[in-house]
Amino acid sequence: MNHLPPAADLRLPSLDGLRAFEAAARLGTFERAGEELAVTASAVGKRIGALEELLGVALFQRGAKALSLSAIGKEYLAQVRSALALLAAMPLHQRAAQRKERLRLSAPPTFARQVLVPALPEFCEQHPAIELEVVLSVPFLDVAGADAELAVRHGPVDASGPAPLWRDHLLPLASPALLATEALRGPADLARVPLLRTPVDPWLPWLRAQGLDWPEPDQGPRLVDLGLTLEAARCSQGVALARPALARHWLRSGELRPAFGAGQTPLLLADTAYHLLPVANPTPATVALAAWLHEVGERAAAEGLALVSALT
Repeated sequence: MNHLPPAADLRLPSLDGLRAFEAAARLGTFERAGEELAVTASAVGKRIGALEELLGVALFQRGAKALSLSAIGKEYLAQVRSALALLAAMPLHQRAAQRKERLRLSAPPTFARQVLVPALPEFCEQHPAIELEVVLSVPFLDVAGADAELAVRHGPVDASGPAPLWRDHLLPLASPALLATEALRGPADLARVPLLRTPVDPWLPWLRAQGLDWPEPDQGPRLVDLGLTLEAARCSQGVALARPALARHWLRSGELRPAFGAGQTPLLLADTAYHLLPVANPTPATVALAAWLHEVGERAAAEGLALVSALT
């Protein structure tokens, strides 16, 4: 890591002085430099004079009819231009960047990867004046994205709480390789295969809805992430209880399929969902992002169910 020398060893000039020097050297006169910098020619001269006094060298040849650089001035000009170019390249120093409104969105990993990220180009195109930063949270482990203006969380559907981004359905999904070795014709056949576990979506409500008086599975790894559960199913490690909106990538590619045959895929409306936490002080940018998230979520849910329907 580079460190600045001690303050006592530094002679840092003003930025105005450096800009005046560069402009005068490039344009040939103090007058033209002043026009570019919106100051008088006298002000340009004073800034360059202060710079020369600080450095203890003459940057321009005095007495020449035309403004010309001294030998050390030519060497210094190349260095100054490099430094000014580095400063000008920083986004925060550019007016367009300063006009952008920055928003930080905190979201769980699987939602961010499977729903949010694929749709981000659409949001950027629709809202070029908003710079969106996405950070990950794991609410089940109380790991929250810090200082986010908006936050997506996964939790119970509550009529008195915020509206879900969409209502999820749950159904078993498995890889074609696993289904080729196990003839699963209905829910009772799941007794023959490993059921992948996640505390985010326990099996018990779905099993009860199918009339199966089985305990919650207690074998195999416990995956505290819906995306990890889907990936384990893709690797033929077992059957995942999945949400179609989150499984679209694997359903489209054929890496996951409904576990049962045609007409034998019971869906259960989940009692948990993704929703936006309330915003204390809404702005036009946060309102636009919230509306877009609802739209993207509903599209993801519709596409997921359509893929399931096409495969059963």
